[in-house]
Amino acid sequence: MHWETFEHEADVGVRGTGGTLAEAFAGAATALISVICDPRAVQPREAVDIACAAPELDLLLVDWLNALVFAMATRHMLFSRFEVTVAEGRLAARAWGEAVDAERHQPAAEVKGVSFCELRVARQADGAWLAQCVVDV
Repeated sequence: MHWETFEHEADVGVRGTGGTLAEAFAGAATALISVICDPRAVQPREAVDIACAAPELDLLLVDWLNALVFAMATRHMLFSRFEVTVAEGRLAARAWGEAVDAERHQPAAEVKGVSFCELRVARQADGAWLAQCVVDV
């Protein structure tokens, strides 16, 4: 699994790639967290289960990342580890993290939501999966 962010006007793009679709979705989630803080600073102390469904893979990515944004906002948590399963338009995931500690995590931005801008979920020529979009900060 690989993750990265990319510049996009006033917002930030997040991208995950992997040998499987699940790895690409987990990479996109890690990239999302990296917009807020260094994911390595977040201890995987508590697990949260997340499930969503959508008729298309790109919409499933948006729902997944928005579900993470919602979980972070309502639980006052950050996440650093993701176990994702994607099959037949459904995503089941477990995200591990901990309560936000402003001093230790030093949040740099707040992700407000996920947009459809630059949205792409596809298998690339080399066989790896790509999952990317832009998040509103």
